[in-house]
Amino acid sequence: MKYTYAVKGLDCPHCSFEIENDLKKVNGISNAAVNLVTQTLTLETELTSDKLLSIVTKAVHNHEPDVEVSSLENIINTSVSFGNSGEGHTHRGDNCADCRSCQGRYAHCEECPKSETITPEHKNKSSFLKKINSDRVMKARLIIGAAIYAVGFALTFTSTSQYITLPIIITAYIILGVDVISKAFRGIVKGRVFDESFLMTLSTAGAFAIGEYPEAAAVMLFYQLGEYIQSLAVKKSRRSISELMDIRPDSANVKRYGNVVTVSPDDVTVGEHIIVKPGEKIPLDGIISEGSSMINTTALTGESVPRSVSSGDEVLSGCINESGVLDIRVTKTYGQSTAAKILDMVENAAARKAPTENFITTFSRYYTPIVVISALLLGVIPPLFFGGNWGDWLHRCFVFLVISCPCALVISIPLSFFGGIGAASRKGILVKGSNYLEALNYTDTFVFDKTGTLTKGVFKVVNITPAKGINKNKLLETAAKAECMSNHPIAKSVVSEYGKGIDKSVIKNYKEISGHGISANVNDKAILCGNSALMDKEKISYSANSDIGTVIYIAEDSKFLGSITIADEIKSDSRKAIEELRNAGISKTVMLTGDNKEIAERISEEIGIDECYSELLPQDKADMLEKLKQDLADDKKLAFVGDGINDAPVLAAADVGIAMGALGSDAAIEAADIVLMTDEPSKLYQAIGIAKYTKKIVTQNIIAVIAVKILFLILGAFGIAGMWEAVFGDVGIMIIAVLNSMRILRRK
Repeated sequence: MKYTYAVKGLDCPHCSFEIENDLKKVNGISNAAVNLVTQTLTLETELTSDKLLSIVTKAVHNHEPDVEVSSLENIINTSVSFGNSGEGHTHRGDNCADCRSCQGRYAHCEECPKSETITPEHKNKSSFLKKINSDRVMKARLIIGAAIYAVGFALTFTSTSQYITLPIIITAYIILGVDVISKAFRGIVKGRVFDESFLMTLSTAGAFAIGEYPEAAAVMLFYQLGEYIQSLAVKKSRRSISELMDIRPDSANVKRYGNVVTVSPDDVTVGEHIIVKPGEKIPLDGIISEGSSMINTTALTGESVPRSVSSGDEVLSGCINESGVLDIRVTKTYGQSTAAKILDMVENAAARKAPTENFITTFSRYYTPIVVISALLLGVIPPLFFGGNWGDWLHRCFVFLVISCPCALVISIPLSFFGGIGAASRKGILVKGSNYLEALNYTDTFVFDKTGTLTKGVFKVVNITPAKGINKNKLLETAAKAECMSNHPIAKSVVSEYGKGIDKSVIKNYKEISGHGISANVNDKAILCGNSALMDKEKISYSANSDIGTVIYIAEDSKFLGSITIADEIKSDSRKAIEELRNAGISKTVMLTGDNKEIAERISEEIGIDECYSELLPQDKADMLEKLKQDLADDKKLAFVGDGINDAPVLAAADVGIAMGALGSDAAIEAADIVLMTDEPSKLYQAIGIAKYTKKIVTQNIIAVIAVKILFLILGAFGIAGMWEAVFGDVGIMIIAVLNSMRILRRK
């Protein structure tokens, strides 16, 4: 079972890792994942829900006591506004819009004059108000503490008595470090002695003990500054995804019994009609029944140019109607809509961590105790056994402790992937986890489906070849009447080319012949439409057509009438996409298709595909994919790009499955690891570019942090580096790494 909990106010990547690790140690919990985007915690567990809330609350408060924890179980709709420091709202049934305190966000808010009951999680007003206050307190404490410290520090350069300067510096230290110190003591009580709060408290207390008062307060000042910058960085990353998350619809205007009523999108059923006015979000997927408009798809596709839609067009939830009023017939419930699927992908992305993230978490778990023990040995062994000065070696010990904190890595690495996923989402590229973003860096082979991926998937009649003595219009009419009962794209293209109304009452005994075509009785005449195999099977003499495309042969009462050639257009940017992939270092491109060999080879040659395999059934594609994977080097990966329902098994089997286009099949989107919201293959190059840039930033941070740590640890051990250098070796490099991580969001 999966359970989700709100963790309002949780912004620390390091604390998130610790919370996840603590919960994973609980018997019955198989996985725990904190999502800093949505400020939620998701558990996979066998435990019952009544036990979980207390377990989750304890684990969270062990690391972040000010974070509010509440269960999202049975909440109908949860919406989080990420542009406002975790401001969010929940709806439990019918919420009251008249509430002045929470603006209708809570059904039972304490401040609402109409509420009769108060739910436990809202007992102390709404959590977002408390979070805003927490942010203000953090900022105010940093400013006040820094100002007081500046006064005390300046006085140390004058002849002012230490009895005056020391209380000022201690006051600044307490203001800046009270939460760190209290957290350290709570950790000690719980047996957790190697976290950053403990290290900061121990090292600064040691600095006071050896008389380095300004340095001790400075360590706490810059540590808090680093925490504040980290919080700002998380918020900026969260805002990078906020536009995407804004696709969540608030309500739907549905036509019922001659009236238009406003309801929750969850309450609208398939087949009902909704009205969307200019400026409103489209709440559910559907087909336009009446009206025309321009719709803004930026939140879904990353494309800024509005799209023109009119009656008969399909529209997606999350888009914004810009001009005319639209009457839309709903084709999917909210739970199955595009907006819901996208939100679900974003909200679950945190559960899939990149190997580098997992490595850093494991590394810090061993690194910190080793360095702390080394610091203690450094402070004790030389004076105890070699006659060294206790004060000097204890000073080196405390410097060592300050430098040893691994927070620069455990904060900046998740932030880098966080930023990479946010940057991709703004381009209309949805990545389901940082592991897939990292995997793109090692992808060596790209395998493509043809129809709907490299080609438009829109079949069009390109040639009509009647037999001798047969009128071209007669041939097309006969074929259209026979094909009008089919939903196959090829059949639809024939009917579309005919362009006239068809009386279906004259069509009888319609039958689809698998792998061959169709047979039907039209106006008491036996019609056959299909491939050459159908003509051979029915022993009909026909003239073979060598056109490039799908050829339909038509016969009436066993007499050959002629053939119709249908072709699928190549997408305008398919060739560009293949060229860009080659420039990006992809060594092989492959196309898999069920189409005939001649068509497949022509298209692959025109686009520039390296290898082409045609006339494949869905299972054949999966088998071919496995063979291609076996040819890869051990450190290389294979990506498959497709869009149809038949592609779902292959998407799931690939190292990286990429679904093309939000209008692709639901099965393909759910099976894919990355979803391109438009049908442009060239977005693959953008995805790889973002993945490589993210990896570059991650590598830079790892190398810089480890190099600086090692350098200052050595300098500290030899007594060359003091507390000020230690501050830079810890907090300074953390700030630099965090700011470096944020470059991803500014990448053009």
